[in-house]
Amino acid sequence: MTLRVTVTPHRDAEGEAVVASAPLVGVTGLVDCRVSRIYHLESTGDLSDADVDRLCSEVLVDPVVAQYSTGEADPVEGRAIEVAALAGVTDVEARELERAAQQLGLEELRVSTAIRYDLIGDLDDKAVATITRRLLANDTIEQSCEGSLPPTFVAQASADTKVESVPLSNLSDAELEILSSERVLSLDINEMRVIQAYFDRIGRDPTDAELETLAQTWSEHCVHKTFRATIELTHVAADGQRTVTQHNGLLQALREVTEELDPWWLRSAFVDDAGIIAFDDEFDLAFKVETHNHPSALEPFGGANTGVGGVVRDILGVSARPIACTNVLCFGPADLPDERLFTGVLHPRRVRDGVVAGIADYGNKLGLPTVNGAVVYHEGYVGNPLVYCGALGLLRNGAHPTAARVGDRVVSIGGRVGRDGIHGATFSSATMDTSTADSVGAAVQIGDPITEKGCIEVVERACQAGLYNAITDCGAGGFSSAIGEMGEDLGVEINLEGVRLKYPGLQPWEIWLSEAQERMVMAVPVESLPALEKLCDDWDVELTDLGSFTGSGDLLVRHGNTSVIDMSMDFLHNGLPRREMTATWVEPSPAAVKSPPVTDEILLELLAHPDVASKEDIVRRYDHEVRAGTVVRPFVGRNADGPSDAAVVKPLGTNRTPLAAVLSNGLCPRVGKHDPYAMALLALDEAVRNLVAVGGDPDRVALLDNFCWGDPTKSDRLGSLVRAVQGCTDGARRYAMPFISGKDSLFNEFEGRAIPPTLLISALGLVPDLNRAIDSGGMAVGDDLWLVGEGSGSLGGSVADAVYDLGANEVPRPLDDPLPRYRAVHSAIKAGLVTAAHDCSDGGVAVAVAEMAIAARQGVAVTVPADGSDQFVAFTNEGPGRLVLAALPGDRDALGVILGAHGRRIGEVTADDRITLGVAAQSGGTADGTSIVVELQDAVAAFTGRPLS
Repeated sequence: MTLRVTVTPHRDAEGEAVVASAPLVGVTGLVDCRVSRIYHLESTGDLSDADVDRLCSEVLVDPVVAQYSTGEADPVEGRAIEVAALAGVTDVEARELERAAQQLGLEELRVSTAIRYDLIGDLDDKAVATITRRLLANDTIEQSCEGSLPPTFVAQASADTKVESVPLSNLSDAELEILSSERVLSLDINEMRVIQAYFDRIGRDPTDAELETLAQTWSEHCVHKTFRATIELTHVAADGQRTVTQHNGLLQALREVTEELDPWWLRSAFVDDAGIIAFDDEFDLAFKVETHNHPSALEPFGGANTGVGGVVRDILGVSARPIACTNVLCFGPADLPDERLFTGVLHPRRVRDGVVAGIADYGNKLGLPTVNGAVVYHEGYVGNPLVYCGALGLLRNGAHPTAARVGDRVVSIGGRVGRDGIHGATFSSATMDTSTADSVGAAVQIGDPITEKGCIEVVERACQAGLYNAITDCGAGGFSSAIGEMGEDLGVEINLEGVRLKYPGLQPWEIWLSEAQERMVMAVPVESLPALEKLCDDWDVELTDLGSFTGSGDLLVRHGNTSVIDMSMDFLHNGLPRREMTATWVEPSPAAVKSPPVTDEILLELLAHPDVASKEDIVRRYDHEVRAGTVVRPFVGRNADGPSDAAVVKPLGTNRTPLAAVLSNGLCPRVGKHDPYAMALLALDEAVRNLVAVGGDPDRVALLDNFCWGDPTKSDRLGSLVRAVQGCTDGARRYAMPFISGKDSLFNEFEGRAIPPTLLISALGLVPDLNRAIDSGGMAVGDDLWLVGEGSGSLGGSVADAVYDLGANEVPRPLDDPLPRYRAVHSAIKAGLVTAAHDCSDGGVAVAVAEMAIAARQGVAVTVPADGSDQFVAFTNEGPGRLVLAALPGDRDALGVILGAHGRRIGEVTADDRITLGVAAQSGGTADGTSIVVELQDAVAAFTGRPLS
């Protein structure tokens, strides 16, 4: 029998959001929208009314917020649209409901879900189609219709055992390129020739699985071909002077600087799923940041959702317990007019809303706090949004085993395999165009955080019990990547016949390459397998014994008795030809800039800029408090709505010491188009000063790099990338901070339009005493305000340049010797002399002071040093190395001694609820007139979008 259950909320917030969004897509006639969840239940036996009521009341419906009904949908006065997953796209909610029903004793229940939207108003067919396409359904993964969709129940899953041989031996270069394109291999002609020659030598054509495995293993996404290439860079200075340099691997350059620094507290860098540093004498910290850009452009919710899941599994892949998440997001302007939207892309507003919902959904369900991040808006991200997802983990010193042994079983735990995610690695290694969604829509993975939560519990306990010798996650490339890399030195023999599938019809190569989520692969000693199976049963996590590590040096994969792959591990991992590339960087000639007159409105306009204004409407979607370890939160101050510089987290179970972890980030993509070398150094400095501002120790900082770039086969794109890497390596040496992990996401272009060169620097450090951690909102009336550091006369890449379209292209000069000032600030904080601190970043010192006033809900009066600039530049320049500190007047002398020449007193906290800003005279130090006076309530309204409270 089949039964339809409809769940309807008492207050329809989702429907209200659709009504509010309709005018933004050009539909004005929608007056109401009622959203309900549809659950089709199919049972081979009788499904009694009592069974249905129990399932609904115990699993589906909270009577406080919703109600349910059974039978066909009631007719509506408007138009009804139903949306459901396409066939082959995982219906996670349906699978969870089936699992819950099984626990209730309803063994034979199958479920299919949909969402119904009742649209009420004066709507013609075009309006309904627009609402459906722009607001309700994503054709990449969903189907929709007016009326009711028939349920799609998943049949018993079995594989299609067909293995195809791919004719390769006699293909011309042109035909090899066509084959690479048609199969989404993303391999160039040289790589295709090498593969052709290998199979010619062994006397046969490759199977489909062998060719796909080579494409995945050799993909830009997995093997970082550009970062391993030899590159000749031609650098053309602004005066025309040309310099040619050779670069023997960008990744090697980053690794070398870490090896040079080699601090005692570094545990692991660039060799595993995440970087690891020491926390105390009992625990280590693991940190990783990944990108999920291409998938998020196609399906924002799913792309971001699985971005969180993927980086959490990276933490599991070093045997650590995930304890916190971060994210940094780059979108096109949310108010972008439709006429400036590229054909084939989603509107930035829809991308943003989907990405934020996906991040919140996964992290919140895992019970992990999202503690730090940033949001940037720029028209360069319209075709390619950027989604950086980070995770922090805790593990005991030396607890991570890394060496599989001959005879160990190859074991997979977690989710089932489907077509979701196939070609994800190769798809992410190519540019996008209007056909991308149609050709590789299956590359979007579907997340299931409940299954991943079970994996977290199993991995933690399996590690404690010593049940595995090595572990890695199934990310890009699925089994092919995870097993191929884990077995590189030994060889493996795999049988795919026992792999649990989400639905029928998958071919062996699809099972092998699928990037279906929530899976880990372990090397398990035979004698430990029963204990691991028992552990998985306890946590309702599925386990599959796939095969063994053989010691043969070969990759052998079968499906039953059918050979799927028989290939040398040496060729798979060492046969890739190294690329030789050429790059060019041409410095721009400095442009003359005329500053606008300084008025009160300047401060309000800067505070209201999307990159400066509060992101509370986004960030409040995330849980910051779960696990009870968050010390410094994303919002601080009297009303908990002031901006925080960094997150301070006290890991559970580490109470023997007052140490806490600190997470921060630096990102300045507006600088990148002018000077990618400076961008790297300035982003690094931003991450460090954010960390120092909350009490972090500048002598215990580890860095992560995440490069998001355009097509590196174009010499100008590659030239800017080389310059950015040079900035990273010089910065690591200058700041004495090692890079411990990183990631590159290249080919971020849509129809030839590249994103701005974007480098995220993330920092992980320690606060020696969590009781000394501070934030930007802790100041009180009468406190002194101090400025650390000097300003810059340059506005290139600044928010002021973006707001007033100044055409500035000369960027601030990076610091030559940054550590003394940061050590001085840290000493002052550690001594208890600083009541609040905030870094000077977007919008310069004017915005920094205003944000502190907003956080504390106190007035301020400061006189900013001119540092050789006019008033506008003095207020708004974003020179590096600057922080604003608040301190008690009684500590003025002590603080002055510690800061020395690095700091100067610039004003005080006042009781008059005004932000008063002046600029010191060019010489002397007397005031050169008050320039800006803004009521605090107006600043709050500009920054938060709501009145003073």
